[in-house]
Amino acid sequence: MTFKRPNSAGLAALAVGMIASTAAYAAPTINKGDNAWVMTSAVLVLLMTIPGLALFYGGLVRSKNMLSVLMQVFYTVCIVCIIWAVYGYSLAFTGGSDFIGGFSKAFMQGITTESAAATFTVDANILEMVYFCFQMTFAAITPALIVGAFAERMKFAALALFVPLWVTLIYFPIAHMVWYWAGPDAISDAAKALAAAADGAAKTAAQAKLDEVMADAGFIFKKGALDFAGGTVVHINAGVAGLIGALLLGKRTGYGKELMTPHSLTMTMIGASLLWVGWFGFNAGSNLEASGGAALAMTNTFLATAAAALAWMFAEWIIKGHPSMLGAVSGAVAGLVAVTPASGFSGPMGAIVLGLVAGVVCLFFCTAVKNSFGYDDSLDVFGIHGIGGIVGALGTGILVNPALGGTGVLDYTTGKVGDYDLVAQMISQCWGVGLTIVWSGIGSLILFKVVDVIIGLRATVESEREGLDITEHTERAYNM
Repeated sequence: MTFKRPNSAGLAALAVGMIASTAAYAAPTINKGDNAWVMTSAVLVLLMTIPGLALFYGGLVRSKNMLSVLMQVFYTVCIVCIIWAVYGYSLAFTGGSDFIGGFSKAFMQGITTESAAATFTVDANILEMVYFCFQMTFAAITPALIVGAFAERMKFAALALFVPLWVTLIYFPIAHMVWYWAGPDAISDAAKALAAAADGAAKTAAQAKLDEVMADAGFIFKKGALDFAGGTVVHINAGVAGLIGALLLGKRTGYGKELMTPHSLTMTMIGASLLWVGWFGFNAGSNLEASGGAALAMTNTFLATAAAALAWMFAEWIIKGHPSMLGAVSGAVAGLVAVTPASGFSGPMGAIVLGLVAGVVCLFFCTAVKNSFGYDDSLDVFGIHGIGGIVGALGTGILVNPALGGTGVLDYTTGKVGDYDLVAQMISQCWGVGLTIVWSGIGSLILFKVVDVIIGLRATVESEREGLDITEHTERAYNM
């Protein structure tokens, strides 16, 4: 379901959207079908991370660092899950300010097997505990994506400190700014009260209440930025942080002089395939309802991914004279990233175009741009997630246009799709992209510096040469 502000700018519709407390209104109806779908989607997103992302990244590094990457991803999931329960969910998805929530749901206060969370249809709710778990998987995968940018050279202890700091100070505020809103029930109730107001005083009071409800949202949300499933919150956020980390840590020992080929493209192929499968939970699950919106997101996730994989493969074939499996799966991930913010807003043909563009653009950044600047983003986190997220977020502003097959944006105060304004929507999208880049870039820089002072970011040259599996964990991924 999409939605819009009652003015021409449009209400930033983020289909991973925000929990709306319905305690102040009529008793909510819990839809068991929607509930089951979001529960399934949460498991699918976990599948994306472990084992999907872990194997995708692990296969791309040298065998002496395979286990270290697996450990970094697995640790990230575990620590973020605990932080999410203690205070993360509360900071991201309760009211407080435009930039961060409060602690009213810290330690899962008030989250029971009976409490409800809003979807994108009035009086169609799911259990809050299910929504809690679904959003927890998003919080877990985002810092795990960053790991690939500085793979094979960062101390595990440094990562162990960086991840909690980063999700707390970077991820939770961005998630709140992009995805927090009062919910359809609160908006609908306030709009109905305004329509039913009989005299001037009543209308004034009802209008004030509606204004209050509309103001109860994150900063980027109120700017009108559309992000269905995390182009800004997850991919741009992680991509920019990864680039900052790669630049600060410097190049791997021997980079540009020694061969650093992936040790197991078989593992990478398995990981990429699991990512694609799990991504249906990521995108279609973000609809929060087992409805037409989920079907659209599912279709777009198929088509954009396939298009991007083919675009990368054929472009590489033309440039290098041969198609590569690594190129095809890299293109697929780029397509998944790009379609994430657009999956519930674009029409299927628009998703194909978006995938084709993302495949070529991300290939260009992972090769020509990366080589020109000479930075060592080990597994192309910025080139795929950062750039793919930017392409997708900006493309969403175009493809949501009903004239191009998009869904348009629904105004909850009228129940109708509002008029599309390209300039206004692209300005809104730029707000989302720009603020995410700045927040993640500056914030990540500060956090990396803090961790470097406390622990030191980089493993020694001797440790890098021997491999982080042994020096950091006293284990090997393979004993043969």
